[in-house]
This record gives sequence, structure tokens and C-alpha cells, in this order.
Amino acid sequence: MEEPQSPTPSAGLIYGLNDRPPLRETLFAALQHLLAIFVAIITPPLIIAGALTLDLNTTGYLVSMALFASGISTFIQCLRVGFIGCGLLCIQGTSFSFIGPIISAGLTGGLSTIFGACIAAASVEMFISRLLKYTRKIITPLVSGIVVTLIGMSLIKVGITACGGGAAAQADGTFGSVRHVGLAALVLILIIFFNRSSNRYLRMSSIVIGLAIGYIAAWCLGMVDFSSIQNYGGLNIPIPFRYGLSFDISSIIALALIYLITAIEAYGDITANSLISGEPVEGEKFVKRASGGIFADGFNSMIAGCLNSFPNSIFAQNNGMIQLTGVASRYVGYYIAGMLVLLGLFPSVGLVFSLMPEPVLGGATLLMFGTVAAAGIRIIASQSIDRKATLVIALSFAFGLSVELVPDILCQLPDTLRNIFSSGITTGGITAILANLLIRIK
Repeated sequence: MEEPQSPTPSAGLIYGLNDRPPLRETLFAALQHLLAIFVAIITPPLIIAGALTLDLNTTGYLVSMALFASGISTFIQCLRVGFIGCGLLCIQGTSFSFIGPIISAGLTGGLSTIFGACIAAASVEMFISRLLKYTRKIITPLVSGIVVTLIGMSLIKVGITACGGGAAAQADGTFGSVRHVGLAALVLILIIFFNRSSNRYLRMSSIVIGLAIGYIAAWCLGMVDFSSIQNYGGLNIPIPFRYGLSFDISSIIALALIYLITAIEAYGDITANSLISGEPVEGEKFVKRASGGIFADGFNSMIAGCLNSFPNSIFAQNNGMIQLTGVASRYVGYYIAGMLVLLGLFPSVGLVFSLMPEPVLGGATLLMFGTVAAAGIRIIASQSIDRKATLVIALSFAFGLSVELVPDILCQLPDTLRNIFSSGITTGGITAILANLLIRIK
């Protein structure tokens, strides 16, 4: 066991990485982290279930397994088992980046195809962790920024569809009604209002507050029917491979590209976390930490797929939470992991959130997806944008957005190729990597 270390003065921490805060302070810090990540963990399964029009029980189970898998993943990252994990207060949760390709895979072959692709493609990130110094030369910050921007832009379509009422509203002719759009607008305005508050707790809880008020408003409007749930009791026992496994090459390739980008994002998050925690950000110790964290990112996503959940990634927002609380102790992560596992075991949590009307969720996700696109633009803007870089950006956005806006352009291609390139993220991402290599931008 490592000896406790005091935080370095420059880190400005109350508790360092290996310090053990008193129980009350540990629980308080863990609860703040949980508030920051809870909505982000449950939102992807809710969006995917809505897009695939899954029934209430299946949606509730997917939400529960997302929480359960995030708890297992967080524990592995914080503990560092052998060479797996970074040993920092790194929180893992369901990634937004995979939503587009996952929905495409689900429409192609259902849940079995989704989980098969999630498990198979996760090996890409695990492989990259062993070759970190080489892959960083291929996936440059410019490429990462382009792909992250495309992820946000592609998902905005999903968010605005939810604001209009989702697939169900499209089917019954109520899509875009004043009730649906007004409810989404209420949630969006509330989140912006509380996010601009000078009170840091209101700011951190802005999404939770917006969703809660939107949920209550929807219930008052008769849009939530709790009577459809027959039983809230019992436990949600994780059943590996509950929905089966099947493997579709086009779905695996689409997800593999996102895993490639996620590996580089994880490297950045681990670097930021190490810096905030007063740990080295260079040298052999850091390289082992980063390599272990990226390997765990892929390994945990593979575990999540086995547990009927979606790929996990390190949440960057928790780095900001460490700065706010002054607590970098990885032991706090064990309590966060325990809370997530417990929440995942109780069906009532998943069922209550699975009843959330799509416009309520849409009001929040529209802003979230816009934020993802803005984050990608910030990454691009941080680079030197010369003539060559402009050409790479132009090609990537042109190809990526063209298949999103006019999908029929691929109608003459064989089914396998059409499925691979139907995602703007995949098409734009592959274009960015190839263009970056050919035009030789370092």
C-alpha cells in the first residue's frame, strides 16, 4: 500500500491523492461528484432507448445498468488493479460520444448488435494504450477537435427530435406541438438561468434542477403516467449478455473510430487530473498512469457491454469538481463507485427516469450536445490554423456533414459500406485522419 502523501503547496488541495479525509467530508465530496455526473450517466441510455422505441422495462434496466457499470468502472480506475487504472480520483460514466453510432447499430440489428460492437471495438482503445506515443502522432489535437465537433453537431439532431416529442410524437402527429416545444424550452431556460448563478452549488446542480422542474411540469400536464409501472420493488440483478450478442462489421468499425478518439481524450483528462492533484505530468510514473487509465477506459467499456450497458469514458467535469472541493483523494472515488452500484441495483431509479418525457430530456440534451460541439471548436481554435489545417477542417466537415444532411448520397453503395459511412462522425473522422496524414500536419 502506498504511503499517504501531503498535497504539494502548488496544488492548493485540502486532501491529496492518497490522503484519507474524515467520513463526513468524504461523503460530502462524493455526493457533490455524484450530482455532477448522475444526469450525464443516465442520459445516453434514455436517448438511445427513445430512438430505438424500447419498452419501459427495457429502458429502466438499461438506465440501471449504466449506473451499475459506471460504479464498477470508477472503482477500477481509482484503485488501479495491476496495470489497469490510473489510480487517480477519475470518475467514469456512460459516454455521449458513442450515441450516434450506437443508434445506427441498434436500428440495424437491435441491442445484441449494439453490445457486440461495444465489446469488440473496445479492444482498439486497450491496444492504443500500449502504443500511446505513436497514436498521438496520428490522432493530433486538430483531428480530435474535428471529431468532437462532429459528434456534437450530429447529436444536435437527436436533441431537437426529443424536444419535438421524439419518435412517438412523430407517429401520432403531435410532433413539434406547443406543449412539447414549450416544455423543452422551459427546461433549457431553467438550466441556463441556474448555470449563470453566482452560487456554485446552484451552478453545479443546474441540469438536475432543470430536469426536476421539467419532470414535475410534465406530470402536472398529464404527460407522466406512473400507473404504467406495476412494481417498484426488488433488485435489478445484473445479468451478463441478457440481450444476446451479435457482431456487425460496419457497427464495429464505426465504434472503433470513436474509441480511438476517446483514448486521446482520456489522455488529456488524466493529464489534467494529475496536474490538479499535484502529481507529475511527465516521466515514467505519469506514462504508466496514463497508459493504465486509457487501458481501463477500454477495459471498463468492455465490462459495460457484458453488463448490457454502453461504453464508459472518463468524465472531465470531475476535474473541475476536485478544484472546487479541494479534495483529490482517490478514496472518495470508492464511495462514489459504491453509490453508483447501489443506485443501479434498485429498479425504481431506472423506472422513474425511464418515464421522463422526451421533451424534458430534449431541453437538457440540446444544450449538452451544443456544448460538446463548442468544446470541439475550442480544441480546433487552440491549434495554429494555417492553410493546410484549414484544408483538413474543410474536407472533414464537408464529408462528415454531407452524409448527415443528405444520407441518400450513399444509396448506391453496398450495404456494408453504406452502414459504415452513414454516420457523419465516422466519415468525417476517417477523412480527418487520412487528410491529416496526407497533408502532413504535425
